[in-house]
Amino acid sequence: MTRSLKQLTGHLVLAVFGVIALVPLLLVLINSFKTNAEVLESPFGLPAHVGFENFFTAWTYGGFGPGFLNSVLLTGTTVLVVLICSSLAGYVLAGQKVRRWPAIMVYFTMAMTVPIQLFIFPLYSVVASLDLTDSPVVVGVILAAVNMPFATFMMRTFFLNVPAELEEAALMDGVSTFQLVTRVLLPLVRPGLITVGVIVGLNAWNEFLISSTFLQNPSAQTLTLGFLTMNGTFSTDIGTMMAGALILIVPVLAVFIALQRYVVDGMAAGAVKG
Repeated sequence: MTRSLKQLTGHLVLAVFGVIALVPLLLVLINSFKTNAEVLESPFGLPAHVGFENFFTAWTYGGFGPGFLNSVLLTGTTVLVVLICSSLAGYVLAGQKVRRWPAIMVYFTMAMTVPIQLFIFPLYSVVASLDLTDSPVVVGVILAAVNMPFATFMMRTFFLNVPAELEEAALMDGVSTFQLVTRVLLPLVRPGLITVGVIVGLNAWNEFLISSTFLQNPSAQTLTLGFLTMNGTFSTDIGTMMAGALILIVPVLAVFIALQRYVVDGMAAGAVKG
């Protein structure tokens, strides 16, 4: 009875958290099909008819066509750079293959505590002097550098869970270091790569501060910036704003749902060692 009561309590708590998380998304979905008058009259009611006028308006005035491509380019660059660099750094630090690895770990810890706002103006000055503004790829590299300390910590944890005997056996078989990392170790830490990629990708997709600073040209703006430009024009049209928010949310939600099993497994595996 005690065990059943604990399980029931746990399920109830999870159900409450699930409702708290899903209700706002459900309201966004419902109100995105309503006119502004319907939203103001009954925010929790169903729409009188299902139409896609709000979505067409949001897509057109928010510049979501080029914005979507820019967001994919920025996010893809960030994830690719982070996964390559953090996996290599995590392998080196986990194996203590550099003499001053404790100092490097302290440096990464300090880097995670320093706010990026301190570096915005010097960084913008350098990027502008090189004429590299309004480039989603450049912003992706900057975001990769911002996320690198966290990603390196995560990947180091996953590499710590790989038995040292496996690496020694592979080296005795005559594989090179490159083959060892790419063919032996990276497949073993695949949950970690997916976990880091999803977390960093979500951060890059929703990023605002750095993107708004370096992407001033409307043709280079991301989905997030395009949605925010609708604020002045459609701030009183809640239905159109909800449609724009749904367009912004759906891609990342779909990716997270598709990869959630790997993310949960990766977080659980990464929590074994620190």
